[in-house]
Amino acid sequence: MQLKKHIIAGLLVWLPLAITVWVLLWLVGLFDAVFAAFLSGLGPLLSDETENSLQFLREVHGLGVVLVFGVLILTGAFVSNVAGRWWVKQWDNLFNHIPIVKSIYTSVKKVSNTLFSSNGNAFRKTLLVRYPHSGAWTIAFQTGAPSGEVAQLLGEGMICVYVPTTPNPTSGFFLMVHESEVKELTLSVDQALTYVLSMGAVAPDELPPSVSIENPTTSGK
Repeated sequence: MQLKKHIIAGLLVWLPLAITVWVLLWLVGLFDAVFAAFLSGLGPLLSDETENSLQFLREVHGLGVVLVFGVLILTGAFVSNVAGRWWVKQWDNLFNHIPIVKSIYTSVKKVSNTLFSSNGNAFRKTLLVRYPHSGAWTIAFQTGAPSGEVAQLLGEGMICVYVPTTPNPTSGFFLMVHESEVKELTLSVDQALTYVLSMGAVAPDELPPSVSIENPTTSGK
């Protein structure tokens, strides 16, 4: 029993580190593969001497990550001025006139603008919602409010929430519920995600004293 206890304690120390390192190595490998594919695509356009001189870049581990971050920083700096915004507008116009691509590009752009906008409310609030039935509660994140025809049919006071699944929070369910049926938590998004990922095994650092399951209160206003 003592040996088993030591083994479990050792796993608790090394398992999070091992998984973290594995994920980081996977990301580095992914970026390196993308960069190698990019170099391979340039092969027919380059002379043999130039292609041979660039061959060593494929063998530099982690270079893809550095280049991706470099491109993101340069792109962000470029689109921060008037000329850059003009080019982005032309880029958008081009993709908005291509069938099929238009639907995908427009949808992804709207989602990314909502999620990464500093003025947006997506994933700013952590909530408790009744799911999958009225007798159960789960963690959710407010993503916005219904609009257009949906808002007209549902009426006022409705909010949009995302319910992450466990242990993979990148998949989940989109729900529209009345704000009186949810409870706003003081937990940060990181704390709530940790709680979801651990399936409740890792308690939040600080539980909000104002939340009471027995006595629901209107929140989200």
